[in-house]
Amino acid sequence: MRLRDFLVQNRTEMLTLVGEHLWLVCLSTFIAVAIGLPVGILLTRYQKLRTPVLGIANIMQTVPSLALFGFLIPLPFIGGIGARTAIVALVLYALLPIIRNTVTGILGVDANVREAAVAMGMTDRQILWQVELPLAMSVILTGIRVAVVINVGVATIAAVVGAGGLGTYIFRGLRQYDNALILAGAVPAALMALAADFLLGRLEKRFDSKTRKTRQRKSGTRRSKLVWATLAAAILIVGGFIVWRTGLSNKQSGASEAAPRVVVGSKDFTESVILAEIVAQKLEARGVIVERQFELGGNLCHDSMVAGRMDFYPEYTGTSYTAILKHQPITDTRAVYETVKREYAEKFNIEVSAPLGFSNDFAILVRGADARSLNLKTISDAVQHAGAWRAGFGQDFMSRADGYQGFVKAYGFQFGQPPREMDLSLTYRALADNQVDIIAGNSTDGLIAALDLVQLEDDRRYFPPYEAVILIRRDALSRSPAINEVIESLRGSINTEQMRRMNHEVDGKKRSPREVVREWLLKRSDK
Repeated sequence: MRLRDFLVQNRTEMLTLVGEHLWLVCLSTFIAVAIGLPVGILLTRYQKLRTPVLGIANIMQTVPSLALFGFLIPLPFIGGIGARTAIVALVLYALLPIIRNTVTGILGVDANVREAAVAMGMTDRQILWQVELPLAMSVILTGIRVAVVINVGVATIAAVVGAGGLGTYIFRGLRQYDNALILAGAVPAALMALAADFLLGRLEKRFDSKTRKTRQRKSGTRRSKLVWATLAAAILIVGGFIVWRTGLSNKQSGASEAAPRVVVGSKDFTESVILAEIVAQKLEARGVIVERQFELGGNLCHDSMVAGRMDFYPEYTGTSYTAILKHQPITDTRAVYETVKREYAEKFNIEVSAPLGFSNDFAILVRGADARSLNLKTISDAVQHAGAWRAGFGQDFMSRADGYQGFVKAYGFQFGQPPREMDLSLTYRALADNQVDIIAGNSTDGLIAALDLVQLEDDRRYFPPYEAVILIRRDALSRSPAINEVIESLRGSINTEQMRRMNHEVDGKKRSPREVVREWLLKRSDK
């Protein structure tokens, strides 16, 4: 019932995400076929190229998708945030099955058939188009079929680079502990993969080897025409879809060419999305055209800003100080802020806004029932229970200078087994489901109240301050006086309780960030 209600209420957004997902898959597969088919044919003619080319394609298949997306971000022309990077990555993943099956299919044609074609006086080109490709088409289509199914799955990961698609719902559902959201993204993606597999499987059967053995050259020519007619129709469909999307984008962006334009980004957790949405709505209220690139994973926001592909995103001084600038953690709030402000200007040509009014510190969390039964109030209180507890921490906490290694040393934790390292959003789910007993979350997270979790006091003051700020590229500040006005209006504008409440509205009550931000701005006198 919950999933059905969600789909009914969000059908417009769902259709948009399905369209984005289809576009990513169709375009990337089309490009992969356009590259992979000629390359495969070439490899059947030049054997020396076969091993190195297939080796490179194999290597691309082994690279984790998130790592590949991160590698592509800073590259000129093919990189950046959004659909372009995702399409390049999907093409690279789809090439191997297409190239390999093209080679396998053509080389698998019976030598006697080739000899008969040569004896009939056919040229090499005629043999390729009228004999080899028609007879190999069943195997080639199997490769395309595999590539499409791979791309449907990998395209869900593309949401972390702002490419949209159904992965948006999956990652959002993980953050918000919402199974309906996860299913809203996963089920259509699975159905899409099954449908593609079924349809391409039916087409593949038309070129089954048993049927082909009873056909002669005339039949092969007829089948060849059918294949290329099918491919031509696919080109027209994909091309028309691209033209439609481009025209829609131009229509949306052509309303006010003279207005300043900026790109506002966010990281892949609720609070970052809310803060970015506040900036975006305040800029739009002052006539600035905003492109949103939200829910980006890892350091993609920082990398995109340094590369000049993003103008704003919310950050935390402690994160910048330790994770980006690589300083050892300190607890002096003012010193951290001043250092971050100075070094970001010098190294990255990025301005750091005044603090927004709250800090989002690392929060060591336990279940409320455990905190009450064991009388846990501080982190030190939990040390004696560590031997029997299972710890679960996000990758960020495990890898940072102000994270796990320093934390266990400062407090003397000795867990009975190594901590489970997982995505931050999954640690909340694992703690609530009794899969782990202690995690490191965020102090303003709305899930703390929604899941009845308790934050333990950092009584040894190990964690550095994490004041929320907005990072801005300096060249963006010169585009409009309104940009400076918006940034200044955010100084000290959000306290901790307000931030927790907004997070809870999204994570606990399942409201959209845009709606929550709009409501918050309406309550302010300077909206």
